[in-house]
Amino acid sequence: MRKRIVVAGLGDSGILAAVRLAPHADVVGVSVKDGLVSGQELGMRVARPDAWARDYFIVFRRFRGLDPVRIVHGALTGADLDARTVTVAAADGTETVEPFDVLLISTGTTNGFWRRPTLQTADDVAADLHDTHERLARAQRIAVVGGGATAVSGAGNLARSWPDKVIDLYFPGAQILPGYHVGTQVRVAQRLAELGVRQHLGHRAILPPDRDEITAGPIEFSTGQPDGEADAVLWAVGRARPNTAWLPPQILDDDGFVRVTPELAIPGYPGVFAVGDVAATDPLRTSARNGGGALVARNILAQLRSQKLRRYRPPAVRWGSVLGPQPDGLEVFTPWGQAVRFPAWTVDRVLQRFVVRRQLYRGVRD
Repeated sequence: MRKRIVVAGLGDSGILAAVRLAPHADVVGVSVKDGLVSGQELGMRVARPDAWARDYFIVFRRFRGLDPVRIVHGALTGADLDARTVTVAAADGTETVEPFDVLLISTGTTNGFWRRPTLQTADDVAADLHDTHERLARAQRIAVVGGGATAVSGAGNLARSWPDKVIDLYFPGAQILPGYHVGTQVRVAQRLAELGVRQHLGHRAILPPDRDEITAGPIEFSTGQPDGEADAVLWAVGRARPNTAWLPPQILDDDGFVRVTPELAIPGYPGVFAVGDVAATDPLRTSARNGGGALVARNILAQLRSQKLRRYRPPAVRWGSVLGPQPDGLEVFTPWGQAVRFPAWTVDRVLQRFVVRRQLYRGVRD
């Protein structure tokens, strides 16, 4: 008899797991969106939303690998891990109970206006993309707060798309991109300078209560500098909150993330796994990348077959693309700080069409 697997959350990691599980079990996917709304490439999303939507906003019916999956559009409101059920609330308020033999938790995090667990249709998401872009288009002076990859990507892409605007990047450290190789830090800082981004190191901003929205200036700093003026402020300060209010507290750590073993399983609850930004694998929760979705799918099937599970090994240093796809190509940084450039034509024809859509997602319809 085929087992029933519930995949709670169909973001990047959830879909990568679901398409691998679907040929072997009855899979039910639960999602607050009715398509993939990736949390990747914020800079491209706000500066070139149409280009971003082509590869990072994909309705579920386009995924060939999700054809066998029953998708429930709703918000998770509860889980009984002993009874092996989850509760889902639809947009009209009605609740349904979904039983499972295996549960995969991949509900991600809330982090700014681009990652929120709100129940939305594809039309709602498209409207959000347009409204955010127009809000920034009207601003002559834009401030980005934060020094990580999301903030840097935002500042760089905005400066490239709108070279006539003033783009300020405020960050608390002495260098951008903490956790990356120093060679990557220096090279990306040079890229930002070439694009005209004004970099303000040592500026620790006082976070407003509405930092999940694009706000207006001024920006106050706890480090003593004068207020920063801006028509629009994009807050990318990395304070992600896990979407785990629906889960029992005994499986969560002190910050609300899901405790997992190195095999991405929940201790004490056989048949319950977690992956992605919601899983406390390491301080950076890197199973959201680095093959976590494929590994957890492999381990779920291995457990059902009484086979040995494999361990997830977090990378020692952050690496990869920072500014994301650009009109002239894609620059990817190695763990050792070296830059590898891919020509523009390879990004669409090879990386997106062959590697991502065909191999990772197991087929995406045009």
